[in-house]
Amino acid sequence: MNLFRRKRQYRAAPSSKRVSAWLREISENSKDVSAELVETPFGVLTLYYVDDLINTERLNMDALRPLKKNPWTSYSDIERIIYSDTIKRTTDIQEINERLFTGSVVCQLPSAPDEVLMLEVPTNVQRDISIPETEFSVVGPREAFVEKLETNVFLIRKRLPIEDFRVKNITIGKLSKTKTSVFYIDSIADQANVNTVIQRIKDVEYDEVLGSNALSQMIQDHSFTIFPAFVNTERPDRAAAALAEGKVVFMCDGSPEAIIAPSTLVEFFTSLEDYYLPWHIASFVRLLRLISVTFSIIATPVYVAVLTFHYEMIPKDLLSTLIASRSNIPFPPLIEAIFLEFTIELLREAGARLPTKVGQTIGIVGGIVIGQASVEAGLTSNVLLIVVALAALASFTSPVYQMGNTVRIIRFPFMIGAALMGGIGIAISFVFVVTHLIRLESLGRPYFAPFFPLRISDWRDTFVRLPFNVLYKRPHQSRAAYRQKLPAEKIGKKEDIDE
Repeated sequence: MNLFRRKRQYRAAPSSKRVSAWLREISENSKDVSAELVETPFGVLTLYYVDDLINTERLNMDALRPLKKNPWTSYSDIERIIYSDTIKRTTDIQEINERLFTGSVVCQLPSAPDEVLMLEVPTNVQRDISIPETEFSVVGPREAFVEKLETNVFLIRKRLPIEDFRVKNITIGKLSKTKTSVFYIDSIADQANVNTVIQRIKDVEYDEVLGSNALSQMIQDHSFTIFPAFVNTERPDRAAAALAEGKVVFMCDGSPEAIIAPSTLVEFFTSLEDYYLPWHIASFVRLLRLISVTFSIIATPVYVAVLTFHYEMIPKDLLSTLIASRSNIPFPPLIEAIFLEFTIELLREAGARLPTKVGQTIGIVGGIVIGQASVEAGLTSNVLLIVVALAALASFTSPVYQMGNTVRIIRFPFMIGAALMGGIGIAISFVFVVTHLIRLESLGRPYFAPFFPLRISDWRDTFVRLPFNVLYKRPHQSRAAYRQKLPAEKIGKKEDIDE
């Protein structure tokens, strides 16, 4: 008895078979592949296509009608008659296999059964361009990417109508055959970054690539970090702005999100709306966002540390309130905090997975009912309930969804450190996180820039957003070939019309 079972491998289209035999076999085994015999006054030909992937109206208008009206005898005559520029003649089964299942029609003549003519007539079914869902802003365009890659290229191209805008197409995934496009501006982007992105995408050997976010995880520098390596966006204007900064953007067909590389930690807390608002307001909102995320991480750990080790830090006026709220609580502060944090996470996850109206009801009613019932049952204090609710609210201020998930999870190690060693545990956790961030890289570039390595000139667009005439250079992180965004002689100058 054989104890070892041979590993099953994906079987590609055999190149040794004859084209006619392979087409006949694939049409018999796959019910969605149609083999249609077309009779015309000038001869008979066979069409092979996948019903749901082609536009039958275009097939009739561009191919069948001209073939029935004009005389033909060979593939050369058909190429001349058909109204299309996407015609290709081939005998390669691998190529026929790829094109057949991406919306092409295979035309076969009885006189040359092992040579076929392929015509692209893919269906145009797609979702309409709508407003952004996760990056909604009050000021700015109301367009978001869709699942069709060609439409997404158009949305970026119309914002960058220049000759230097480059698009490189790569097909990855042995099963999914996912079409991926890499965008960059040739005169600005660092060629090393471009080559790195293209090479890493080509090296991906997974059978199925689900989309842009999955691909970004496959090519990132560090696979075991909780911090996202690249910024993802559903807004074409943010992708175009990143390209103008000298970065590289890539997208997958079927995914409505673009991935920006390389990225820094600061970029996950910046929103494109910051550049549509006056710099004073944008700086205030950005500082508020950074303070909110910091509060979301350390608020509950500080509560646990103070009530476990540092009683002397509690003001006298607040001490009586805390004693009254915790007088009937049978659990230590850590268990109490973890219980409430998990409750909040359950409500958040349930609200996200349910339909919109039901999810909003669950989030509001569930939070009120469970919170009030927990306090009345003596499972948690009302002070901690307020702290956890504010921390959960503050975590939503992150404009990038992936970083919001990181903020949600990173609170728990901080709470455990606070319960074990109090304030020292929080400090050790903070040092560990900063050390980890210093070691991280995004596409081989420092993730913690401009703080490490220290680049003071890039601080103009970190904690605050200074006026545009001060942001006259592209950041060091993108390694742009041309860093100047504003001519030196125009910096700080404005000309008026002489009357």
